[in-house]
Amino acid sequence: MIRQVAKVTLRTYCSWDDIHNRPHRDLTMDALPEPGIWLTLTILFKTLVLLVTQLASLGFHWLLWIVWAAWCLGGINWKKTRHVLAIGGWAPALLLVLLSAIVWSRLDARSCDCLGFVTLPNFWWQLGYVSMLAAIAMFCGWLQSVLHWTPHEIHLDPPAHGHDHGHGHAHH
Repeated sequence: MIRQVAKVTLRTYCSWDDIHNRPHRDLTMDALPEPGIWLTLTILFKTLVLLVTQLASLGFHWLLWIVWAAWCLGGINWKKTRHVLAIGGWAPALLLVLLSAIVWSRLDARSCDCLGFVTLPNFWWQLGYVSMLAAIAMFCGWLQSVLHWTPHEIHLDPPAHGHDHGHGHAHH
């Protein structure tokens, strides 16, 4: 089938004549070779690198929250802290949260449209952020009490030595 358009000969992509006038070839597709072990290991390695990169990116984005939670879980003995908060330590902690938000709002005076559907004014989003840090600290304290886990106590003072050193000689 040959057509002429504007004195240019055009052939159809695949006509009945093209299939039957050519020498017959095997028209079946060749089977794809099965991927070797090295190709599979390369794909696995690339996938693991991509996974680690994406997790590191996510972890870097949430770095402050992760470090804060790790500190609250492993660095604060909440059995002692709970007692201090119960006898009135909550008031200075609350004032510290408010003061931190006030100072931050004066250092970085801008509104936040982080929620997407509403814009938060200057002081209020900083107060929400600092309050979330305090809430995470309280959650970590609750988690320590539920799991019956407290960090090891570290004594910074040297042990008190008695007069007797225990090496066998007597003082007169």
